[in-house]
Amino acid sequence: MPELIVYGIILGSIIALGTIGFTLSTKIAGFCNYSHGDLMTVGAYIALLVNGTLFSNVGFLQSKIGPLSFGLGLLICFLPAILVSAGLAILIDRWVYRPLRRHGAPSIHFDMVSLGVAFIVRGVIYVIWGADYHFYFKGVRSMLFLPLGIKLRPDEIFIMAVAWALVAVTYLFLGRTRVGKALRATADNPDLARVAGIGTERMITWNWAVVGALAAVSGVLYGIETQLRPEMGWLFLLPLFAALVLGSIGSITGALVGGLVLGMTQQISTAWLKPTYKPAIAFLVMILTLIFKPEGIFGRRR
Repeated sequence: MPELIVYGIILGSIIALGTIGFTLSTKIAGFCNYSHGDLMTVGAYIALLVNGTLFSNVGFLQSKIGPLSFGLGLLICFLPAILVSAGLAILIDRWVYRPLRRHGAPSIHFDMVSLGVAFIVRGVIYVIWGADYHFYFKGVRSMLFLPLGIKLRPDEIFIMAVAWALVAVTYLFLGRTRVGKALRATADNPDLARVAGIGTERMITWNWAVVGALAAVSGVLYGIETQLRPEMGWLFLLPLFAALVLGSIGSITGALVGGLVLGMTQQISTAWLKPTYKPAIAFLVMILTLIFKPEGIFGRRR
């Protein structure tokens, strides 16, 4: 059981990081962005492309970093993954969502369009990389044997460290910086923010840049933990959505707690159930929580 709890924290850290980006897009953009999972996949595959193409013959970049299963090359690949995913998110907003905003389209139209964008992005990934599984590295990964029978890979310690560091950076960015405060004001009341002199369209662009960046890092971390496949982000969208609602939409703290709760619940459930039931367990926890607290863990009653 202690081992499953640790694995749940690892999975929950990735879910929490992805949910923070998901909740930002939902709160500021004003609709449920179903393409968020596929932005994660884009980031993961861009890292694979750069590391496997540009850095494949550079020996010191492929040499493993200590006990980790990957080298400096993959760490550098976080940057192009972030730039491409963030840039793609901004372009999608410019070409697709902004015209809908100008025409005053209802939120259901945004939801359906984002669903279509998700299928298009995934289709492009299928065309370029195919349907096969891909890995950042092959071979046996080292293992740490800890007290209480816990076995942990050094890669998983790296995943938790990066995820929690980015959660903290995002929290400070939104709470302490001028742009972050303007983003929060836009999310709370776009009309009042516009009257106060905040360029809401510029803030929406900033929002998509942050969302794309967080999605890219989440995708690479998830790829390190498991493997890469075109539908990886789409399938991961289910626990992200459950964590979003569980923690309450728009709450960074709620996204963090909701991700951790779902991650641990899913992993602990494998002690009695098959792993294929994990998504069902995630939504069961969400439903039970919302029955007793409809506004979410950190939501406020209206």
